[in-house]
Amino acid sequence: MTTNKTTISTFKYGSWVLASSLLLSSCSDEPTTPSTDKKVAEQVNEHSKPVVYQVFTRLFGNTQTANIPWGTKEQNGVGTFSDFNDAALSGIKELGTTHIWYTGVLHHALVGDYSQYGISQDDPDVVKGRAGSPYAIKDYYDVNPDLAINPERRLEEFAALIERTHRHGMKVVIDIVPNHVARHYQSTAKPAGVKDFGEQDDTSVEYARDNNFYYVTGQSFQVPTSENYQVLGGNAHPLADNLFAETPAKWTGNGARAAKPDINDWYETVKVNYGVKPDGSYDFPTLPDEYATKDLRAHFEFWQDKELPNSWYKFRDIALYWLDKGVDGFRYDMAEMVPVEFWSFLNSSIKMHNPEAFLLAEVYNPALYRPYIQQGKMDYLYDKVGFYDTLKAVMQGTQPAETIFNAQQKVADIEQHMLHFLENHDEQRIASPDFSGSSEKGKPALVVSNLISRAPTLLYFAQDVGEDGSEDAGFGKPTRTSIFDYIGVPAHQAWMSNGKFDGALLTPAQGQLREYYKAVMALSKHPAVVAGDMQPLMVTGSEKVAAFSRSIGNQQIWVVSNFAEQVSQISIDIPLNTLTQNTNEKIQLLDLLEANQNAELTITAEQAHISLTLNALSSAVLTTGAHNEK
Repeated sequence: MTTNKTTISTFKYGSWVLASSLLLSSCSDEPTTPSTDKKVAEQVNEHSKPVVYQVFTRLFGNTQTANIPWGTKEQNGVGTFSDFNDAALSGIKELGTTHIWYTGVLHHALVGDYSQYGISQDDPDVVKGRAGSPYAIKDYYDVNPDLAINPERRLEEFAALIERTHRHGMKVVIDIVPNHVARHYQSTAKPAGVKDFGEQDDTSVEYARDNNFYYVTGQSFQVPTSENYQVLGGNAHPLADNLFAETPAKWTGNGARAAKPDINDWYETVKVNYGVKPDGSYDFPTLPDEYATKDLRAHFEFWQDKELPNSWYKFRDIALYWLDKGVDGFRYDMAEMVPVEFWSFLNSSIKMHNPEAFLLAEVYNPALYRPYIQQGKMDYLYDKVGFYDTLKAVMQGTQPAETIFNAQQKVADIEQHMLHFLENHDEQRIASPDFSGSSEKGKPALVVSNLISRAPTLLYFAQDVGEDGSEDAGFGKPTRTSIFDYIGVPAHQAWMSNGKFDGALLTPAQGQLREYYKAVMALSKHPAVVAGDMQPLMVTGSEKVAAFSRSIGNQQIWVVSNFAEQVSQISIDIPLNTLTQNTNEKIQLLDLLEANQNAELTITAEQAHISLTLNALSSAVLTTGAHNEK
């Protein structure tokens, strides 16, 4: 980055360019033809590039700053649905957001008393943290009462949030957690005729196809223990007695089969049975291989005459219930722990109900990427194990920048389905000491992550203002903003500015970082970024610089990012066959992001290259600027 004055003018200029549709050409002075424009428009429409803003709903609107470890809701505060006011939603939309993933909306187990509303109390011995894990769902037909101003009207308050989000031009995504439910699942909001998970199970056997759970027959559940862990940090609670009544014991959410799980197991949850027998064999029809190439309707029709495990129908009904409430899509937790056939059944059912539904899955095994996209009919998967892990190593200086392209190449055939992120609720904050220690180091990574492919980008709330996750909330360790406890998020609270959401309390550095995020995410609308081809480029001068081109039709940009903490002088080879005109000339390039003034494209009959000097942790998004000359 250059000076603050230059930075501000750059962002204004970038907005003007984008408002002019950014119809860039490469080296040609020839105008694009109508047929080319039509082709570009068709490709852009065919391949959308969503921007997902993940927000931890209970933390977003919290203004309290006590941050007492293991603090109660009264001590540490909690945000509500109503905190997402028009100013907040406008601020989220400024980041280019198309979908808001409201994490932790569904009613999950928590240490709090809502018995006056007909909700049973949860036992802290099987709750992680005081506010509870959002992935231990207690009632799939209800929302977290913590999130409502009036808990009795909590569903109405969530419906109002859905309506506000839609009014601001964004869609609503919530979690579905198919692999497990809370140890004490009990729905008070289920529609008439719906049976709770496990309500009709035969508990005398370990497994039956239509049981919702697996059982450790003849044994009672025992609360896990550890010398290094005390429930609620040792704070007193009438139900914290190292006992939880469950006979027979159920298998734990991560598949542990002991009546007494290990303290590191997902002991607050129980595993859902999808018709997978204890020996791993299937008790349902398998999907023929040719269905990898069949459309959603064919998948839907395949399952219509099949007898399927009860849990399949339960989750289908849950998903359709929320779609009817106005929810636009789902993020599936640990999808790879559930058979791909179930996803074919569920996702085709969803798409028949709402063809535009947004379906994002957490899958970490690369061997499952294609089956879960092709057979399971997922829209998007996390690109964690390949792209994120590689990019994190580049940010930390342990790998050269060019290794990014090796990771990208491994998913080249499915790249538009592989969601990119730098932070989420499971990962360390960029600014945390255990990651990079500085939010500035995330800037070149953001440029690469967002612009390298047609993949959607996910932003985690407070990422754009440099939150470092250093708060000790109670359960778990700092570096990741706690998902288990009531806590304030300081950098986010500065942007929130006591509910004004105007950034008035941000430091100058935080404010500049947010403006940078807005400028980078605005480039997501560029046709070459939405639907263009990507080609890695060879860089001479620094192994900490990554460069690539994106092009569609006659529109082309060159993206260059410097991960080094010092100035880098580089040269980039440009293949002649990627240029629309190969006349001998030197062209001063326009930087759409940081207004670098020194980038020059040199073309001869034999070669082409870009010469450029980049500041530390700086990026350039280059074009010939021919669109401004006409």
